[in-house]
Amino acid sequence: MKVIYPSTSCGIMTPRKSQTTVNPRSKRVRFAAFTTTTLAFMAFTLVANAQVSKGKDVTVLKVQNPSEAVDIVNAKAMPLPKNPQQPNATQDTIHALLSASPAGPSGFSPGFDGSGVTSPVLVGSSAAADSDGVSSQDWGTNNHPFTTVRADLYNRTTNLFYPYRAAGKLFFNINGSTFVCSASMIKRGVVVTAAHCVANYGASQFYSGWQFMPGYHSPNAPYGVWTVAQAWIKTAYFNGTDGCAVFGVVCPDDVAVLILNPQNGGYVGSTVGWFGYWYGGGFVNGITQVTQLGYPVGLNNGNLMQRTDSYGYTSSSNSNNTIIGSNMNGGSSGGPWIANFGLPAVLTGETNGSFPQSNVIIGVTSWGYTSTAPKEQGASPFTVNNIQSLLNSACGSVPAACS
Repeated sequence: MKVIYPSTSCGIMTPRKSQTTVNPRSKRVRFAAFTTTTLAFMAFTLVANAQVSKGKDVTVLKVQNPSEAVDIVNAKAMPLPKNPQQPNATQDTIHALLSASPAGPSGFSPGFDGSGVTSPVLVGSSAAADSDGVSSQDWGTNNHPFTTVRADLYNRTTNLFYPYRAAGKLFFNINGSTFVCSASMIKRGVVVTAAHCVANYGASQFYSGWQFMPGYHSPNAPYGVWTVAQAWIKTAYFNGTDGCAVFGVVCPDDVAVLILNPQNGGYVGSTVGWFGYWYGGGFVNGITQVTQLGYPVGLNNGNLMQRTDSYGYTSSSNSNNTIIGSNMNGGSSGGPWIANFGLPAVLTGETNGSFPQSNVIIGVTSWGYTSTAPKEQGASPFTVNNIQSLLNSACGSVPAACS
């Protein structure tokens, strides 16, 4: 049986011409204020109830067909959910600077750099890559400085080195068509991505056929192709009760974790490593420095990893999401937002700062504005209620994936 739903979570939203203001507290008004211009009224295949276990806090899909085929060559970008609200960078930044750090407990889990041994698989690419080059610092109409460039430097590939190789490309199916998001390792056998790359917000439906390729570099998957055993998201996201500032788009919990199927008794995290994570922290008065990794299809056709560096600030009007400057687009969804990215130096005559933990994820790419002019993106912040809750449940289900 198939049911047709309007997809607010994965379509591009545009305001109605007659609509001049949006009530951020009214789901009904927000839903009516914009229409889906991409993937409009997409038909989603229902998931058998026996595969889904829904609890009060988290919901899990136990994948019945992990070997479901995906069309890598013809895969489409998962459209970045679009925030139709008008951004106000000046006021948001002022509020962030004057505010305290986000409320709630904080916590930290370290990453691991892996052995680096490759097991390459030729998987193909969408199109020929663009010419080499590095762009200069950029900004949009919100004057939010950032730099979005290729992760590679000319003929020097970074995808084989930690921490880059812990990020990768995620393929999956929606009603027979293959789509692309980004994702990253967060435990030995666990991947973190955006919830909108896993399920249709509020429709109680999962997508299918996820295949994760860490360190993907067209046309190769240097560390192999990894299928998914379980997909975990917050029940409030699954039900559509997440308290989003913009219904199904700007939400507190656009976060999901995927447990991979082991190969030859092991998980890919032993090879590529995994990022640490930090929830409820890493900000100073609502401001932090972010490195974003992902595979936006608008840059190099999504065939090469891209990197953005920007300061991020907490936006209280956007479900306390973090906002960065970025030139990434569809396909970048679910890519990691990392604090203290890179290879830490050995201290000689210097001391660490107050937040020395290296290569820790604090969120994943969630949405952009309806207009591309601001060149900004948002992310649900990691909290004890989303990332820690999801990992506690996932690791309790398959402890070997987290050990």
